[in-house]
Amino acid sequence: MAGRRTYRTRAIVLDRTKLGETDLILTLLAEDGSQRRAVAKGARKPGGRLAARVELFSECDLLLAEGRSLDVVSEAALVDAHPRLRGDFDRVAAASAVAEVARLTCFEDAPDGFLYPICSRALGVCEEAADQPHLDLVVAAYVMKVLAHGGWRPELGGCCACGDEAMTFFSSAAGGALCSSCAREVAGAQSLPAGQLAWLRALIACTFDELLAVAIDAETSVSLLGVVHSWAATHLDARLRAMEFLAGV
Repeated sequence: MAGRRTYRTRAIVLDRTKLGETDLILTLLAEDGSQRRAVAKGARKPGGRLAARVELFSECDLLLAEGRSLDVVSEAALVDAHPRLRGDFDRVAAASAVAEVARLTCFEDAPDGFLYPICSRALGVCEEAADQPHLDLVVAAYVMKVLAHGGWRPELGGCCACGDEAMTFFSSAAGGALCSSCAREVAGAQSLPAGQLAWLRALIACTFDELLAVAIDAETSVSLLGVVHSWAATHLDARLRAMEFLAGV
């Protein structure tokens, strides 16, 4: 690494891509909220010094050497491996959906102090959730909070077309909740089950701890996750495969 400028950062491993026979390209959410990509040499080699320190969802303290296109991991120390995610299919599915949206909402050379703490907390809450409905709720809340922070906040206080407070439909393309009259003019508007509008508001307004403490049934959580998936896919203009998979678990 002689001649290369090095710097230290804490980061969450959001994605890993194979490179060659033993290396990995890591997509990282740095502690300043920016996205970094770095090569972890030998990280796929059994017994390699980096192998257990750069697992998916892990929070690491990294020493990175600047490269022309990709930085290189010089040192790595685990800060929080989120061990309760390991070996648990449902928790891994939920954490994968969190990491997917985190990757799509952080950008190189665009620091945002909101992004690292909320992603770290969401992964921790995926470890704490008592059942599948609460895992779905955590993912839905994380996605809505991050998108609302980024400027994609749905209109939930009144019909997004006319302002009527009697809202019974939702449209991601239109920008939020709709009254029945306006919904007739919007292709693909979804009917909102009773009480779901309040849930959508709660996803943005309530803390993760508050959401873990509320009672929710599987039918409601799956329905909420579907609405949130539609909102995120529309406004991020991306296919969210991990969220699709979670909804089908």
